[in-house]
Amino acid sequence: MRAIARSEPFREQACPLAVCDGSGWILGPEDVARPCECREQRLRRGRSRGVSSVIPPRYRGVSFDRPPVSDMARDLELKSAVSYVRAFVDEMDERLESGRGLWLFGDTGTGKTTLAMLVSKAVLEAGRTVAIYSLPKLLARIRRTYDSEPGGDSYLSFFERLTSVDLLHIDDLGAEKRSDWVLEQLYALINERYETRRSVIITTNLPHGELEEQIGSRTVSRLTQICDEVALFGDDRRFGKVA
Repeated sequence: MRAIARSEPFREQACPLAVCDGSGWILGPEDVARPCECREQRLRRGRSRGVSSVIPPRYRGVSFDRPPVSDMARDLELKSAVSYVRAFVDEMDERLESGRGLWLFGDTGTGKTTLAMLVSKAVLEAGRTVAIYSLPKLLARIRRTYDSEPGGDSYLSFFERLTSVDLLHIDDLGAEKRSDWVLEQLYALINERYETRRSVIITTNLPHGELEEQIGSRTVSRLTQICDEVALFGDDRRFGKVA
C-alpha cells in the first residue's frame, strides 16, 4: 500500500498518539505505508458525527472521588451500585468489545443519571464513541430526519450512527408517551445493537413490568440480555444535595 496523498483528510489533524504525521498512516521501507493505531479511533469518530456526544455541564466534573458519587459510595443503599459502575469503567474495553451494558433503575433522585454520565465520560476520555440522549430528545431527533432536505441527514444515516457508536446512552427510558411508532423505533435500535454486540447504558424509574408496558416486552427482553441491572433506591438526593 502506497503512502496516502496529502489531500487525505486526516492530514489536517495531529496524531493523538504522536506516532504518525497526522495522515493515519506510517511510512515504511520502499514507500509502503501501514495504518497507524490512531486511524481506527478517527474512523470511529467520523462514523459518530451527527450524534450528541456532549456531557451536560452539570456532569462534566463527575468522578468517583468527588461528591455526589463519593457520598453515594458510603451510602448503604447505594454503594453496591457505585461498585458495579466502577467495575464497568475498570473493565471498559472488555465490556464494550463484548457488547455488555448497564441498566440503572430505581427511585427518582438516587443518582442514576450521575452514574450513567460518569460511565459515558470515562468512555469518551478513553477515545471511544458515545451517543448520549434522553429518550424524549432522541425520539425528537429521529422525527427531524423525516423532514431533512435531499442530501441532508436521513433517517437511515442517523440510525446507522446510533447503532455504530461504541456506547449508546439513553436517559429516562420510558419517559415518552407510548405509541406504535415509539415501540417500533426503540425495538429497531435496541435489537440492532443486540445483534451487533454494541453496548447500551440506560436509566429508568420504571420497574420491569411497567417498563414492558411502556416500551414493549421485546425491547425489554433484549435489554435484559445485554445489560447488567443495577438498582438504586433511597431518598431523593436532589433535595439539599447535588445529584
